[in-house]
Amino acid sequence: MVLSADEGDRVGSGTSGADAPGRGTPAAAAGPSAGGVPAAPATAPAPGTAAAAGAPAAAGARKRPPTAVVVSLMLNMALVALDSTIVSTAVPQIVGDLGGFSVFTWLFSGYLLAVTVTLPVYGRLSDTLGRKPVLLFGTALFLLGSVLCASAWNMAALIAFRIVQGLGGGALQSTVQTLAADLYPLRDRPRIQARMTTVWASSSLIGPALGGLLAAYAGWRWTFLINVPLAGLALWLTARHLVEPVRSPGRRGPVDWAGALGVFACGGLLLTALVQGGVAWPWLSAPSLGLFGASAVLAAVVVRVERRAALPILPGWVWRRRTIAAVNLALGALGLLMVAPMVFMPTYAQSVLGLGPVGAGFVMALMTLSWPLSAALCQHVYRRIGFRDTAALGISLAAVILFAFTLLPYPARPWQPALVMLLLGAALGLFQLPLIVGVQSTVGWAERGTTTASVLFCRTVGQSVGAALLGAVANATVAARLADSPAAGSPERLDDVSRALAEPGSLTPAASDHLRSAVAAAVDHIFLGATAAAVAALLVLLLVAPRRFPVLPEQE
Repeated sequence: MVLSADEGDRVGSGTSGADAPGRGTPAAAAGPSAGGVPAAPATAPAPGTAAAAGAPAAAGARKRPPTAVVVSLMLNMALVALDSTIVSTAVPQIVGDLGGFSVFTWLFSGYLLAVTVTLPVYGRLSDTLGRKPVLLFGTALFLLGSVLCASAWNMAALIAFRIVQGLGGGALQSTVQTLAADLYPLRDRPRIQARMTTVWASSSLIGPALGGLLAAYAGWRWTFLINVPLAGLALWLTARHLVEPVRSPGRRGPVDWAGALGVFACGGLLLTALVQGGVAWPWLSAPSLGLFGASAVLAAVVVRVERRAALPILPGWVWRRRTIAAVNLALGALGLLMVAPMVFMPTYAQSVLGLGPVGAGFVMALMTLSWPLSAALCQHVYRRIGFRDTAALGISLAAVILFAFTLLPYPARPWQPALVMLLLGAALGLFQLPLIVGVQSTVGWAERGTTTASVLFCRTVGQSVGAALLGAVANATVAARLADSPAAGSPERLDDVSRALAEPGSLTPAASDHLRSAVAAAVDHIFLGATAAAVAALLVLLLVAPRRFPVLPEQE
């Protein structure tokens, strides 16, 4: 049972209408209750509806979760965010101790692959087995992976143990977001989601500095051991304080292990091709073509397996329902455009503006400060104009801001890109949160884990595609600029250019200025690509997403 198409986004409107598109099972009508809150159904939900299939038995009596549960969710979120950044500054010490310089990038690629390909698996398992067991398993596996990483004896072992960490990180990232929607009614979700965004932003900023301090004064192994007390406390709080509502036993069924293995293998091959293509080997080389071909074959096998599964890991309704499909595509575009500010802005700040690491970090921090603030306030917008229109407003502003970056003079003054980052964070907070809160509100408990995981999966895949595509654009721009007007001894790849500019004594003033202008041109092209991704997300929202999300009625 959902609110009508015209009133779906208006929280607490007090009316209800036809069932959500694609469900195919009518539900009993509900009349408005006092105070503008949707009343309970007049009759029991029909078998097969979201309300009957695995929804919590006490869905209408939702209470504010204990503080200990909120703390456990925030700790789990901090673990994932810290692990994404804390290791980066310890790489020189790790390589100096274990060797393996030629393959150290797999410390990050392996972790990313494991997180990405397990997101849909954990999402489906949380719908089948419950959130708590999946979260406990993920936290325990992440804890085990951290201990193993700290005990690694060579680079190969460390990479393997990082993958173990990633297998746990996928459960944390997916289940924490789902639990936030389970535990809070629609009117309170922006608050908890803003807290999660703040934890992520703060941990991402603290991570590099903390990693550098630990690597310098305690040893690189402590960059992994620091996770042990955090994960242990999160594990204890979750086990002791998180209580899930009783669910209908009819939702339990055989776990689609064949589909899970297929998704893992197919996603692993595809993301390996995207992450390593153009870096470890050329795009049109045998390894790239082989990986893309094998992933296409496995994708066909996965589709066949999933069509026959009773409870598929990747159910077809995720893409058949307009709202979920549109949000998946829009957030995939968000993942792509985020590569510009998150990956290339630090290079721009240091190589072009001449800022040090602290100054570059400050430029980045402005976006991570305005994002959660905007996310916390966006509910006042979407309560009036709806989820889709709020997100469309946010991504429209983001497209304008991304394009404005390309109009900055060369050389820009530091406050100019800093202002761009501040405004961009505010625009993206207005874009992302309404889509996540909105799409989670269109499904019942038994489908929320799968839906949330599909959104996170598409966003992460978008980041991988963006890193590959925009990285190729950057390198091509730098190579073309240096070929048109070569400078003596100038490198031809963006990474090498950044390294050369970090050692100003190795270049003449003319060569240094020439390289800086080449990097500025490359980053301009990157932001143009990000602008195109933002426009694509806007078109998806306007052409695919319904104007009013079919929100399920809740007792607020």
